[in-house]
Amino acid sequence: QVSHYATCACLSDKRQFPTFFRTIPSDHHQAAALARMVKHFGWTWIGAVRSDTDYGNYGMASFLKAAQEEGICVEYSESYYRTDPRSKVERVANVIRRSTARVIVAFINASEMRVLLEVLKMQLPPPLQWIGSETWITHPDFRKYNMCAGAIGFGIPRSVIPGLREFLLDLSPEQALKSPLLTEFWESSFSCSLKGSSDGARECDGSEDIRALQNPYTDTSQLRITNMVYKATYAIAHAIHGVICNDTQCDKSAKFTPWQILDQLKKVNFTTKKDYQVSFDSNGDPVAVYELINWQVTKDGSVDFVTVGRYDSSKPRGQEISMSRAIIWLGGQTEVPRSVCSESCPPGTRKAVQKGKPVCCYDCIPCAEGEISNKTDSLNCIHCPPEFWPNVQRDICFPKPVEYLSWDDTLSIILTAFSLTGAFIAVCVAAVFYKHRISPIVRANNSELSFLLLFSLALCFLCSLTFIGRPSEWSCMLRHTAFGITFVLCISCVLGKTIVVLMAFRATLPGSNVMKWFGPPQQRLSVLAFTLIQVLICIIWLTILPPFPFKNLKYYKESIILECELGSAIGFWAVLGYIGFLALLCFILAFLARKLPDNFNEAKFITFSMLIFCAVWVTFIPAYVSSPGKFTVAVEIFAILASSFGLFICIFAPKCFIIMFRPEQNTKKHLMGKVPSKSP
Repeated sequence: QVSHYATCACLSDKRQFPTFFRTIPSDHHQAAALARMVKHFGWTWIGAVRSDTDYGNYGMASFLKAAQEEGICVEYSESYYRTDPRSKVERVANVIRRSTARVIVAFINASEMRVLLEVLKMQLPPPLQWIGSETWITHPDFRKYNMCAGAIGFGIPRSVIPGLREFLLDLSPEQALKSPLLTEFWESSFSCSLKGSSDGARECDGSEDIRALQNPYTDTSQLRITNMVYKATYAIAHAIHGVICNDTQCDKSAKFTPWQILDQLKKVNFTTKKDYQVSFDSNGDPVAVYELINWQVTKDGSVDFVTVGRYDSSKPRGQEISMSRAIIWLGGQTEVPRSVCSESCPPGTRKAVQKGKPVCCYDCIPCAEGEISNKTDSLNCIHCPPEFWPNVQRDICFPKPVEYLSWDDTLSIILTAFSLTGAFIAVCVAAVFYKHRISPIVRANNSELSFLLLFSLALCFLCSLTFIGRPSEWSCMLRHTAFGITFVLCISCVLGKTIVVLMAFRATLPGSNVMKWFGPPQQRLSVLAFTLIQVLICIIWLTILPPFPFKNLKYYKESIILECELGSAIGFWAVLGYIGFLALLCFILAFLARKLPDNFNEAKFITFSMLIFCAVWVTFIPAYVSSPGKFTVAVEIFAILASSFGLFICIFAPKCFIIMFRPEQNTKKHLMGKVPSKSP
């Protein structure tokens, strides 16, 4: 059997129907074509109605499966039969009216479709974009339903069969009398009787011109199913030809069995005069080819079936649908109507399915901090790489800004100004001391240590500059070692001066020769020894695990802190601990010597300077640990400058004051406290 009209996908089962062939595509192909068309126009939220028949049920089942694979959601799927109670059809109509889907797929027979449209016509639903199956999308009786204007669907390709129109128009009254069907057609078309007037109709007199008729009989421009009959007939003819003919001749009297015809049908492959390919696959189905039909309203208000595209299942996936002209949608629009449960989620958000609803119904959730989505309708957000951070829209990852205490930073400029000022003042004081180097107040307590202390203080001020700028491998090693060594040199000088004060007063005791053991050479040697210990600590630190530039990604999420990692924390705290040990030792000795009799007891000022020094660095530790990013470096610089200024002011400010403003007190007698006091 070669069918021209049976489309049920069930007939492709060769176990049940081994001898079945057809020239009309299976509903399985039509369902896939409808699903891909819906996907092609971007509709993800649709309604569906079907005939409660094998045609509707099998066809809709195939469509729903294909739609699911295409990511299309179906809001409802209703079925009914034309003989069902009107209440059931009304219920289906109400579902359509209340639906939020603006596109409805009707896999339905023409008779059921007519029933539904009559019910919907009583109370029109919101404008709907109808998608029709081949049974009704080209049915001429539906032209009167303007509510379906703009409908699209797949129809069987129409074709002009060569010679058919001429054959039909060659009908004469004598030929019509030979067939009851043709007799009825002739009499109804010309309102006359071929057999004599028996019911009051006039008798046909031979003047009737069939070529003047304008009816479906003479219109051969819309031959769709007829073309399937034409191809089926030719398929059987080719199969018979294959049985009775060989390469040279045909034996028209040869007898053949149905199984021979069946075998030849499987091999049939020919092209009609209108270039239509006819062949069957292993299931007995042809290649699925459909015309995309669009219901367009003409100028006179009638509906015309316009072919606007084509579907060919033999084309590569995604290229099956080709458009030949513009579609006029519902309401005469030229833009594709939208039918979605939820609008597309823009980049920067992700889809979150609404509970209890299909996957097409979702909320757009902004990406979490540190995440982006760079395409529409992302299911998930992706994390930016560690050194990147999202923009405000969270659709692009930008490199994080790198923060460090740069030279053009306002804070850096202020700290640099203080650093250079401190170094300049130290140089100026050294110049003043050099000019008055023979004065008692300069020579007192070893002037060499004073100059060395001023030099080390200038270095302390300047070493703070190594903490400013982009950290590099060399700058990280330099800043900590320079700081540690210059401060130990500074504290060593102060410690030497403190010991000198103690020894000087010890030497005034009868029989004491202690200064012989702590003269200038020993003082210089002690400063060198204390400093070399710190140098040794720094060398060990730099050898084992030196400081290095490090990108801190943890403190700030949206920026990178470029800082100097300590390398060995033990090395760093050993450097600080050694400075602290010397400062504490100096403070204790100066505290013990603070009440020794002298008009200018330097131990008092050293005590104050060490008190300030220790207070600054004890405060520095928690501030250093808790300060964020570049402010950690700023705190360290502040501690260096504050402690340097504290030492400088407490030790050298009183001497400079006497030199500059109290020169009468710059005598040995006054310093030794031998000047007689004035009587009141």
